[in-house]
Amino acid sequence: MPTDPFGCLTAGPADDANPGGVYGFVDWKQWEGLISLKGITIERPAGAPHPDHPEIVYPIDYGYVNGTLTVDGAEMDVFKGTADNGLVAAIFTEDARKGDLEAKLIVDCTPAEIYLVNGFINFAPSLMQGRLLMRYPMRSLW
Repeated sequence: MPTDPFGCLTAGPADDANPGGVYGFVDWKQWEGLISLKGITIERPAGAPHPDHPEIVYPIDYGYVNGTLTVDGAEMDVFKGTADNGLVAAIFTEDARKGDLEAKLIVDCTPAEIYLVNGFINFAPSLMQGRLLMRYPMRSLW
């Protein structure tokens, strides 16, 4: 199985939920359980500017899973939409400014909101780019 340039993520097989075998792995049930148990804090509501880069405006609620800790020393990041469908996707990001690779969870999002998150992350690839990993085939969410 191929690995990403950082050598820390594996690619799953290509299927309807993972076209092209996108790099990444998420323990969907574990993260959904943690979200249910610990909850989510929204620190940047839709329409809020980024605190360090005010020209970047969040198109969807953004926050973190309470009581978690990831490789970068911060909580697990979350984009939260307006649906009621749980953990539907994740996006693996490469941040050129920070020089790091992270996963961000996508929770309670409609298909349009999932596309919105993907476009937001990939808007300026020289600064940040991401690879979307769906939990379910997108067409099953419509």
